[in-house]
Amino acid sequence: MQAIILAAGMGKRLKNLTQNNPKCMVDVAGKTLIERMLTVIDSYSLKRIVIVIGYKSEILKEYIATLNIKTPIVYVTNDVYDKTNNIYSLYLARDYLISDDTLLFESDLIFSQDVLDCIINDKRRTLALVDKFESWMDGTCLCIDQNDNIIDFITKSKFDYSETDKYYKSINIYKFSSDFSSRLYVPFLEAYQKAMGLNEYYENVLRVISILDQPEIKVKRLDRGRWYEIDDINDLKIAETLFAKDEHRLSLISARYGGYWRYPKLLDYCYLVNPYFPPQKLIDEIKGNFEILLRNYPSGMDVNTHLVSNIFNVENSHIVVGSGAAELIKECLREFSKNNGKFGIITPGFDEYKNRINSDNTICFDVSKSDFRYSKDDIINYFEDKNISTLILVNPNNPTGFYLPKNSIMDLAAWCDNKGISFILDESFVDFVSFENGTLIDESIIKRFKKLYIIKSISKSYGVPGLRLGVMVSSNSDMVYKIKKAVSIWNINSFAEFYLQIYNKYDSLYSQSLDHIIKDRQAMADDLSTIKDLKVYPSEANYIMIQLPKSVKADEICTCLYTKYNILAKPLTGKIKTGDYLRLAVRTYEENTYLVRVLKEIL
Repeated sequence: MQAIILAAGMGKRLKNLTQNNPKCMVDVAGKTLIERMLTVIDSYSLKRIVIVIGYKSEILKEYIATLNIKTPIVYVTNDVYDKTNNIYSLYLARDYLISDDTLLFESDLIFSQDVLDCIINDKRRTLALVDKFESWMDGTCLCIDQNDNIIDFITKSKFDYSETDKYYKSINIYKFSSDFSSRLYVPFLEAYQKAMGLNEYYENVLRVISILDQPEIKVKRLDRGRWYEIDDINDLKIAETLFAKDEHRLSLISARYGGYWRYPKLLDYCYLVNPYFPPQKLIDEIKGNFEILLRNYPSGMDVNTHLVSNIFNVENSHIVVGSGAAELIKECLREFSKNNGKFGIITPGFDEYKNRINSDNTICFDVSKSDFRYSKDDIINYFEDKNISTLILVNPNNPTGFYLPKNSIMDLAAWCDNKGISFILDESFVDFVSFENGTLIDESIIKRFKKLYIIKSISKSYGVPGLRLGVMVSSNSDMVYKIKKAVSIWNINSFAEFYLQIYNKYDSLYSQSLDHIIKDRQAMADDLSTIKDLKVYPSEANYIMIQLPKSVKADEICTCLYTKYNILAKPLTGKIKTGDYLRLAVRTYEENTYLVRVLKEIL
């Protein structure tokens, strides 16, 4: 068996990275694409590796000569690489193609060795390696039947997003028998090229062959391994997070702060979202209005404020909608910082507040010394003589899940009013409380406490983080007005506005989703408690904090979870100094059960 690598292209979409080198010499996490590919292929002791070169060919040959590849390498040159596509490059290598069984690659691929094991270890001699379609994938897709036959090639013009659950993506790794190449592929390749020209793709020949009564080529469904196709700079960044050394991969993907739909099969226990809401009917309603929402401007702040005031049943002048709670936190703290007063903060806590304040103006009440539990009196006693102008409290606490009951929060609000202290209460997780309706977003309550400012993320509990929605509520109409003026008139988009418009039709289902999470949270906590030497903290949020056994490091566990199991979890290293802790999101019962099983294996 031999390998053929198509490496003649210019890689224009990688811009300056391919100005002086061919695309396959782009560096990904410390190694070039071609070095990674050749190293993997070299381990199989093939007869030869044929590389079709073109752009910057001499540079590529000189570079490959330094790599100490043991398998013999031969080159085929495409002198018109800038006027042709990969169909012509493969045509130039046709004599090699028919001389031996062949593994065919495109040089802009990056893959782990187990990906190649999948196709090599399959005894079938002619295969296309495919993976289940994911939203990040681009290019030609396939429809296949239960017998691994290709029944259709889905080109861009035929692509139907409502049918993606049926699609598979070619990884652009193929195994051709010499017999298949000589009897079918090469003759069709020559004929197709003569009819359609040189600026075509070799996959189109397979599309023609697949309609024959006996096309012979089957598909191999990928069942393990990592791979990515690199076309542009963003692809390169994603590939780096997938193929960096284990100790770096977690930090790289965490630094993205989301966008994880681009990472196939990733289980995210880091970011917090409601898996049971919104219901499919609500999603379908948004889908049904997609085009009109896409093509039209959203309403201004005044209209959208009326929408959220209707959902939360407060006066329009007492509420403002934000592009996520983060926008409102930023603007709110900017206003309160103008008086140069001190901010009182509970730590550990949600860092977005702490990061928005000058550290010189921050007074922190560290509750780790009391096992992360505290009362209203503890807070009052600590800050009584600290001369703070603003108190910030996230309730339930993030990351611990500890919750102060509603009556205690109201007593704190009264204390702040009496002391002239502004009280910022973050209720982003209060809907998950199991034993009471803990929210203070109530017109009668906010009118009673003049210094109370409630911030609530709609992403966390309502399951729509991609819409970026949050609210701030206060009876201080002047402050609410200042925040409204500070943000853009179109600070939320049409999709977010439409969601707010239709939400009330589904509010009973929202309540049901909360009950579901509360039940799953308790089951998850019970399962975690069966792990020896693991401490599980009671939580009233949609996450659970655990303390690891003394000999176990949080960063090492999270690295293992990501690199070996494709699970993303949040280590609390740096946030808590008294040990090693993780914060684990509550997902579906089945997913939570799987996580616990994995933790038992690791620990």
